[in-house]
Amino acid sequence: MNRFVALAVLAAPLVAAGCSTGDAKTKDQPSAAQAVAVSAVAATEQPIARFIRATGTLMAEEQAEVAAETPGRVVAAPIERGMAVADGAELVQISPTETDAQLKEAEANAAQIEARLGLTGNAAFDVNAVPEVQNAKAGYDLAQSEFTRIQSLLSQRVVSQSEFDQRRTTAEAARQQYEAAKNGAAQQYQSLLAARARVALAKKALADTVVRSPFNGSVAQRLVSAGDYVNKGMKVAVVVRVNPLRVQLTIPEQFVSAVAVGSPVNFEVDAYPGRRFEGKVRYVSPALQADQRALTIEAAVPNPNGELKPGFFATARIEQPARTPGIVVPADAVVSSGGTARVFVVNGDRAEERIVTTGQASGDVVEITKGLKAGERVATKNVAKLVDGSKVQG
Repeated sequence: MNRFVALAVLAAPLVAAGCSTGDAKTKDQPSAAQAVAVSAVAATEQPIARFIRATGTLMAEEQAEVAAETPGRVVAAPIERGMAVADGAELVQISPTETDAQLKEAEANAAQIEARLGLTGNAAFDVNAVPEVQNAKAGYDLAQSEFTRIQSLLSQRVVSQSEFDQRRTTAEAARQQYEAAKNGAAQQYQSLLAARARVALAKKALADTVVRSPFNGSVAQRLVSAGDYVNKGMKVAVVVRVNPLRVQLTIPEQFVSAVAVGSPVNFEVDAYPGRRFEGKVRYVSPALQADQRALTIEAAVPNPNGELKPGFFATARIEQPARTPGIVVPADAVVSSGGTARVFVVNGDRAEERIVTTGQASGDVVEITKGLKAGERVATKNVAKLVDGSKVQG
């Protein structure tokens, strides 16, 4: 009897300990998972504005490597890089001393011939008005008159045959002198034309001592300084026109039929993150690039403030003319990680993770091309807190 009492006394602490452990386990068990508050939006089918994505480079509308057209010593170069210049503005001044002397010489030669021909101002050339021709013609008329008189006297046998022959020879010689004078005057007139051409060339050479901008633009480079000697054809400056700019893009072959002159283009550049610039297609290449199977197009881009620079890399979108239907959801509903896109479909009070394929993004909606049907409801709030099977409310 005492043995049983002893055993009971020994067992009591063990039972108590066991009960105490069970209570602790019950206390430490987690409560049921809390529901995540979400907003559910139904996927809808609607026409989507589709875009062709392309990359390219911005280029100056015009770029001219301006060269000297006459040799000489540079006496002034009043330009610097980045300076705005107007059409015809002076870029470089070459010493005009030699060309000015050449012009004066050419004008003197032309004036000398004009005086010989009796020309003044812009009077038209008349060979019979040339003094030498007039003198020859007067001698010819006199000789011809004498010959006519002698011819009538010969028929009356008043003069001898020898005198008649002499007068005839004199008349013929006068005629030949007259013709020679006219030919000489004509040759002198041709010499005058050549002299006038030399005057025009000399005037151009003198004008070319000032190298001018070929259009409104900006100086990209100044290649000479005062004191340098330039030869004809040597580049002295580079001028570019940057308003508008051109953006040259490469379009994949499958989108060729969707691009035409006048199509709107919008693009981004790394220099201005988040900003979009717009332009219009103005040139479509008539042939594909055989090595890339791609089409080259050019768009004109307004650049009134000069923010865009030639050489910028552009990422562009060209809107296709036709809109086709697609299933879209709010952009907030799509979670992307590791190159995989997911949405959470709300079924009752549970969220189902769904792997999807995204398509065209437009504004605040994204097209889903695979993995979701129209009408299915997707979570758009607290999406980052969800996992497959999460309890949701809202």
